[in-house]
Amino acid sequence: MSAPAPLRCIIADDNAINRLTLEQFVRITEGLELLASLPDAVQLVPRLEQEPRPDLLLLDIEMPHLSGLELVRLLPRPAPSVVLVTSHPQFAVDAFALPVADYLLKPLDYARFLQAVARVREQRRPQPEAEAAGELQPAAPNDQHLFIKTNNKLVRLNFADVLYIEAMSAYSTIVTASRKHIVLSTLKALEERLPFTNFLRVHRSYIVNLHQVDSLADSHLQLGSYEVPVGKSYEAALFGRMKSL
Repeated sequence: MSAPAPLRCIIADDNAINRLTLEQFVRITEGLELLASLPDAVQLVPRLEQEPRPDLLLLDIEMPHLSGLELVRLLPRPAPSVVLVTSHPQFAVDAFALPVADYLLKPLDYARFLQAVARVREQRRPQPEAEAAGELQPAAPNDQHLFIKTNNKLVRLNFADVLYIEAMSAYSTIVTASRKHIVLSTLKALEERLPFTNFLRVHRSYIVNLHQVDSLADSHLQLGSYEVPVGKSYEAALFGRMKSL
C-alpha cells in the first residue's frame, strides 16, 4: 500500500521566531510538506488560489491588517484545514466557533503540534461510502441503543459504545472506538431526541460520553485516541458532572 500524499502546509505568522519554529516543526514531521512561510495573512490570500493548493494552514491569530480569525472567515470552499496559533488562551473559544481543526498556544511545543497534525489527519480521512448518509431511527425513552439506517441496512449502535458526537452542520458524526457514523441530524436534535443519560454537551460542536473520558487537561478531554475541546461556557457543568461520577 502506497503512503498517503503529504499534507501541504502554509505558515502565516508576523513573529519571525514563531514562524521559524513552525517551519522546523513542519520539516521534521513525516508526511508534511512546506509550501510557503509568510509574515502576514494578506500575502496568504492570493497564494490560496495558486497551485499546488495547501491542505493545512498554520495561522497566527494576531496579525496586522488581517487576523487569523478574519482570514478563516474568508477562506474559499473547499477550505484547507486550519490550525490557529495564539499567545492568549481566551482566543481559543473564538477559534472553535469557526471551522478550525485545532489551536496551538505559544510558546510552541512540538508534542502539542503533533497532536494538532494528528487531529487534522483524522478529520481529513475519507469516510466509508456507507456512512455518508445514515438515517437516524427514533429511539424510545428507555432504550440503551439506536439504529442507523445506511444502504437499506439497520445498524445497531449501543449508547455505551459512543465516545462523542461532533456537529457537522446539518449532519452529526457519532464516534465509537472502532468507527464513525455520519447521520442526518443536528447536534441539537440529538440532544432532544436521544436518552443520553451519561452524555453531556461540552462544546457548541461536541457531546461526550462521560463514562468514556480518560482525562481532562488544557481545556481538552481525552477519550481513547480522540481529543475533544471543552468550551469555556460549558466548563462549570462538566466539572460538576465529573465530580458526581
